[in-house]
This record gives sequence, C-alpha cells and structure tokens, in this order.
Amino acid sequence: MLDNLAQLWQAVLLGIVEGLTEFLPISSTGHLIVFSDLLKFEGSLGGTFEIFIQLGAVLAVVFYYRNDLWQQVRTVPHNRTVQHFWLNLLIAFLPAALVGVLLHDWIKEVLFTPGVVAAALMLGGVIILLVERHDHSVGTSSVYSVSPRQALGVGVAQIVALIPGASRAASTIIGGLLSGLDRPTATSFSFYLAIPTLGAATVFDLVTSLDQVSGADVVNLLVGTVVSFLVSLLVIRWLLRYISNHDFKIFGYYRIVVGLVVIAWFFFVT
Repeated sequence: MLDNLAQLWQAVLLGIVEGLTEFLPISSTGHLIVFSDLLKFEGSLGGTFEIFIQLGAVLAVVFYYRNDLWQQVRTVPHNRTVQHFWLNLLIAFLPAALVGVLLHDWIKEVLFTPGVVAAALMLGGVIILLVERHDHSVGTSSVYSVSPRQALGVGVAQIVALIPGASRAASTIIGGLLSGLDRPTATSFSFYLAIPTLGAATVFDLVTSLDQVSGADVVNLLVGTVVSFLVSLLVIRWLLRYISNHDFKIFGYYRIVVGLVVIAWFFFVT
C-alpha cells in the first residue's frame, strides 16, 4: 500500500515535470528520464510512462486551440487555406514518425540514459545560442502561410527530437526559425505539430507495451497525464506571451548548465 502511494506521488511529480518542460525547448523526455532515475521510479514501464503522459500535453494544446481547431474542422472541406495548413502538418509529421517507427526499440533500449540526455541537452543549448545570434523577427508570420518546403524543414529537424534530451520543442522551433518562420509562428507551428506527433507516439508506445501494464500502472499513467495536462496548459499560455518580447537564449544557457549538472551527478556523485 505504501509503495503504491509513493509511486502515485512520484507520478504526480513527473506529471508536473512533463507539463513544465514539454513545450519549452529544454526536453521533457530528458528531464523525465533524469527525474525517474533520481526518484528510483519503478512505474516507468521501460520508458512507457514517460512517453504516455505526453498525452496530457497533447490534450492541453487541443484545449488551448479548441476554438481555432473547431473552426478548421468546420471549414476544411471548402477552405483551401485550412487544407494547406493540415497538409503542411502532415508533411512535418511524417519524417520523425517514419524514423521513430523504424528505430523505436533501439531508441528506448540504447538512448534512454542520463549520459545521452546530458550530451543532447548541452549540444542543443549551444545550437540555440548560435541560432539566436541572428534576427528572426522578419519572416513568415502566420502558421497558415507556412510553405510545404518550410514544413518539411521543420519535419526533418523533428527527427533529432527522437534523441532523449534533444527536445521536440527545440528541434521544431529551431527548424522553423532556420526555415524562415518568425519566432511566434515557429512556436505556434510547433504546438500544432505536437498534436499528431505526441498523439501518435503515445498510442504507438502504449500498444507495443501493453504486456507490461498492470492495474496499478493504469492509475499512475492517468494521474501523470491529468497533472501534465493542467501544467502544460499554464506553460503554453506563458510561453506565447514570453516570446513576444524575448528570445530563447535563456533556455540555451539552462540546457548547458543542466547537462553539466547531470554529468556531475550521475558520473561523479552516484
């Protein structure tokens, strides 16, 4: 009983971590792997827990953009702009989806380690700082104006996010900036792209891991998902306000510092 209660509180904490980090360019999966290791969380299910609770973040995006999404659903049969937008989301979704399916088992077995996370965090931090040396205030200024070429650029960049610690948000936002999107548009497009990407990853991983899931695990998965939904919703609202007046340099510095801390802790302390 006490073990189940402890795991429940750990699921709540990890749900908070997921919600705080999913849409910031700092890697939610990387943070979850590190925190799960620190907490000795036994309900990870070989990484399935960390992936499944991303569903809460997906639902947060759907809820935040619910009015816009409903309008799109109503008008998509005759609205060429909406059709163009959904086609671009599909183009951006496919590269990482195909590579992820092919390398799914290898990624979970080999890359879900604190060492990989630390390296990816620091390298990603350096890349963010280099990219932010250029002005991105001028460029494509609406998600509905994104071209197929730009969408493909974002999609190719998202492949990097399959590495834990690289960050899906960082990869897609940086990919958008390098493809000619301005910062708010790159961020919004990244949010929309999270719906098919995280949704598909959640369903695929759960289906391939059903044999590991018990009744107690279901409770932890649901609790972590609900908590991540609530926290993600707050982060989405905050980040969209933040980027109107700030760049992403602070997140680059944060990633480098956290990467160094992870290396120091896991390789020299424990």
